[in-house]
Amino acid sequence: MKINPKNGIDKLIFGMKQNDVTAIYGKPDRNYKDEDDNVIFAYNKLKMRLTFYVEEDFKLGYIVASSPELELFGYKVIDRKISDVKKDLAAKGITKFTQEEFDTFENYFNEENWIIFQTEFDEVVKFEIGAIINQKDEFDWKFGKK
Repeated sequence: MKINPKNGIDKLIFGMKQNDVTAIYGKPDRNYKDEDDNVIFAYNKLKMRLTFYVEEDFKLGYIVASSPELELFGYKVIDRKISDVKKDLAAKGITKFTQEEFDTFENYFNEENWIIFQTEFDEVVKFEIGAIINQKDEFDWKFGKK
């Protein structure tokens, strides 16, 4: 599954509605609301959790994934050492990361592409990507744009 920075993952494009997603991937294994009333779809087989923002007319705005099939610029990311992933990304000009620690986990956040690599014991265990916020402080929805 290809990660498309600033756009989404695989056939998922930021700005899609729930029916656009179910037309491609079918019904989610779980469908619930979080504490902010956003709608969450969870797909077990894809190992992805999708967030549709209530304040944005339920558009897809955030994806959390942990599938070993995830690829960024042709490189696998899950179950690899963060140092190796960062080396691959540096070759593509992505070098700025903010690092946060939580217990045994560390997050490596790149704001420019709104991506987070979550590591445990120095290996990437989870990948997160969010829709980009533009200079007007609004979401830059990609779905439906040519």
